[in-house]
Amino acid sequence: MMDVIASEWHKLRSLRSNAYLLAVSLLAVVACAGVAYLMGRGFDVQTAEERLRFTSNGNGLGTGLPVAYFVFGTLGALTITSEHATGMIRTSLTAVPQRHMFLFAKVPGLAVVALVAGQVIAFGMHLAAQAVLGERAGQILLDGSTLGTPLSDSGVLASVVVAGLSMAAVALIGLGVGAAIRSTPGSLVALVMLFLVLPVAARALPAPLRSQVGSYMIENLPAQMAGVGGGLLAPPAAAALLVAYVAAALTAGAAVTALKGRKVKTVVVGAAATLLAGLVAVPTAGGSAGTGPSSLTWRPCADMDAPKDMRCASVQVPLDWKQPGGRKITIPIGLLPASGSERRIGTVFSIPGGPGASGVDDLKQFHGKFAQLRNRFDVISFDPRNTVKPGGVLPYECLATGPWITLPAGRAEYAALGRANREHAQRCRAADPEFFDHMDSASVARDIEVVRAALGEEQLSFLANSYGGTPATAYARLFPTHIRAMVMDGTVGHVEETAAGEPRMYARMERQMERFAAWCRSATACALHGQDAGAVWRRLVTAADRSPVPVQNDPAGAGYTGFDLKVAAAPNFVSPGQEPDVPRWVQLADAIKKAAAGDASGFADYVRQASGSPKVPSFAGQAMTRCQDGKEYRSYAAYRKALRRAEELSPDFAGQQSWWPLACVGWPAPVTNPPAPLPAQGLPPFLGVGSWTDHDVVADIIRHVPGSSSVRYEGHGHMLYIYGNSGCATAHVNRYLTSLRLPPPGTTCQATR
Repeated sequence: MMDVIASEWHKLRSLRSNAYLLAVSLLAVVACAGVAYLMGRGFDVQTAEERLRFTSNGNGLGTGLPVAYFVFGTLGALTITSEHATGMIRTSLTAVPQRHMFLFAKVPGLAVVALVAGQVIAFGMHLAAQAVLGERAGQILLDGSTLGTPLSDSGVLASVVVAGLSMAAVALIGLGVGAAIRSTPGSLVALVMLFLVLPVAARALPAPLRSQVGSYMIENLPAQMAGVGGGLLAPPAAAALLVAYVAAALTAGAAVTALKGRKVKTVVVGAAATLLAGLVAVPTAGGSAGTGPSSLTWRPCADMDAPKDMRCASVQVPLDWKQPGGRKITIPIGLLPASGSERRIGTVFSIPGGPGASGVDDLKQFHGKFAQLRNRFDVISFDPRNTVKPGGVLPYECLATGPWITLPAGRAEYAALGRANREHAQRCRAADPEFFDHMDSASVARDIEVVRAALGEEQLSFLANSYGGTPATAYARLFPTHIRAMVMDGTVGHVEETAAGEPRMYARMERQMERFAAWCRSATACALHGQDAGAVWRRLVTAADRSPVPVQNDPAGAGYTGFDLKVAAAPNFVSPGQEPDVPRWVQLADAIKKAAAGDASGFADYVRQASGSPKVPSFAGQAMTRCQDGKEYRSYAAYRKALRRAEELSPDFAGQQSWWPLACVGWPAPVTNPPAPLPAQGLPPFLGVGSWTDHDVVADIIRHVPGSSSVRYEGHGHMLYIYGNSGCATAHVNRYLTSLRLPPPGTTCQATR
């Protein structure tokens, strides 16, 4: 056998056309460099937002790989068809009458040449594409990929190496095709069909057939084998399929080589059937690693406003987690199924904010925001037990209202505020005291764990929004090993006491006042243009604390104190709306000017639109969770201490942050989920994202988890992934969730206009 192998190796290296073919394979490198050049030229003339929507060049092999495959397939085919063409096949078979031995003796030499040359070509294609793209290669795209992917990126080196290895497999496929067809022209036609025509035809198919068929194309197998996407197959399945291609081709070639006459047609048909059977036998990756059977029954959502492909289900959870065998409540769940052309990674759980918001409604309203993420993930959310909706267990009219919070000037007023809070809470609680007393975020976290188990997922990836960070933090304490990834988007803290975060909160409000005043100096749309807006605000607040500004023509006779003005104005200061129009700053400036003239109806009008009340009420539906989560002052002395500190920190907004903990004074339900440290081990690094007003708080949360990183958006806004317009922030979130790659420390996203 060794003599036969040596003889075939001599034939391979002495055939002059083989050297020419290997030289021609360099065209694959040229093709990759050319595509990268054209991509770079197009990229350079786009705006920042348009660049985010570019399609990634990936590892750079995409265009050149079919060319290289055709060349290496031709190399394999010519290894035997050249002997048929010259008639040397008769001499070879006379020298080696064992026809199987004759064919398979060609394999070692051909495989070695293809392995070495394949690695050279694969790395050449990658490096050429990266060199042409230059610094552009690192530009992050909306789907979380980059314009080009360096070898240091997870899975890229493996994908290039596997692509080089696949050249050897393709050469062996060419050998099998050549042996079966026995004709150089016929073999070339077959190889053109296999490596050039069929992949193009697959890309022309309608979805989802396009992704299903494309996953079986040889050019898409290396990326799938390396686990970096490219199709629906899991790495073992992609590797098995490539082996099946080689085995089927060599089986057909060996059968034709061994037999003669009429039996040849029968054997070729049998070999083709073997190949088809192999394709059918290769499983697609129906789920990600760690996915088990789901116990949920998904059905179309009943709501007319739900996307057509959205599905709904529900789970039963204990009302009181200390008594898991007791009363059960139903938790609705919504699903946006993975819809991309690549293998599903897992499930992203979007935790809504509020507290009291509906995650199912978020999926319906903002389903377009998850389009890129759904290429690799199912996206789910739920209506937490504390969701405030009409028709719930507790009366909506009660939960959606509440007392007006005042800033107590002494112990008597503090006690009176407690009685008012308690009286309203008791009215809501009376409908179902047991339900009312179990609305804390730790219970919500345990409900999430039930959903995870019902999904059959070993781990979940999370997108925690605003107050959703509190149940997310509780989940991290309770079930750290079940978290694959965690994004904190504009979240509030629940690791330290509330008072510890107040300096940062006041600092961000003062910076917003500076930005508002600067806008008023430059924008004629500001009703305070030509004045010192900051000074006007301070005079107004000081005067209102001495004598409340009445709301003209208000039947309730409402009047705004300085504290009321701060509470009502805060959302507009924080989120002025899309620049450069900033409509909520326009509205705020008009309201300030009107209030300075003695009428607070400008504030009352937009507060009434949002709440139905002329002044901001302390919503019982939010307080029933916040208060059980320990977002409170433990005593009057703690309140006074925090207020004195606020007066030192913030000349413009002192006391405004007291509105939330003051709502919990006198609350009838006990604290069951107080702030507590996160576990020291077992958590993956988190990603935090936040705007000017959110970032510092988010960064302070994630610093408790080693290895975490954050992205600061240099602009206004809250909940950037769902509500924001920053494609850059969205891209960083998608990148982290997809590849678990975090941005470097200090990463920022610039606001676009």
